[in-house]
Amino acid sequence: MPIPPTAPKRARSLARDDVYMQLSTWIIDGTLQPGEALRDLDIAGRLGVSRTPVREALRRLEDEGLIETALNRWTRVAPLDAARAADLYPVVEALEMLALRLAMPALTGPDITHLRDLNAQLGAALQHGDARAAVEADMAFHGVWTERAGNRELHHTLHALKRKLRRIELAYFHAGSAGTESVEEHAVLLHALHAGDVEASVRALHANWQGSLRRLQHSGLGLT
Repeated sequence: MPIPPTAPKRARSLARDDVYMQLSTWIIDGTLQPGEALRDLDIAGRLGVSRTPVREALRRLEDEGLIETALNRWTRVAPLDAARAADLYPVVEALEMLALRLAMPALTGPDITHLRDLNAQLGAALQHGDARAAVEADMAFHGVWTERAGNRELHHTLHALKRKLRRIELAYFHAGSAGTESVEEHAVLLHALHAGDVEASVRALHANWQGSLRRLQHSGLGLT
């Protein structure tokens, strides 16, 4: 899909960070598809900025692996990369397990109820084939203990890493690769959380991340 024609023109003072955030959002949410060509002149015109902040944003996106370039030939959205997912998942898993340990004393009954509701939303989204709603519910589910951990640096780091995962997970849920297994794994975690069993909760979270990565790798998505 090309750059959205409805993208609002921006003030000339638009910072490069704003250009970066807009482009990364379009790539992560699938508005810009893998392999799609990116032309700095087109982007600058659409956003109402000069080419300089666009070029700076594109360099940053290339450093993050979201786009790829061939000097003086083309710039395009990078393909989905299974190796990148395999690198990201264990890191996010380890940080989430830390967050869960920190959060356990602070989790309340209403938190557990909220988690159950989010897991039900995930199940409904999967049943209806709504990948975006599934990703939102799954991210919100995992975000509960990240918030409750009370560690700003941990929260910031996980948020940044999960932005990178979102693009991959949209494709994963869109392909229907999760089935009901993610919901079932969450249910095991919820049981442990309700019992206040820290170690069982951490084991269940580990199983959920490992299961998700395994399903992704066997999803047939054609990740490079």
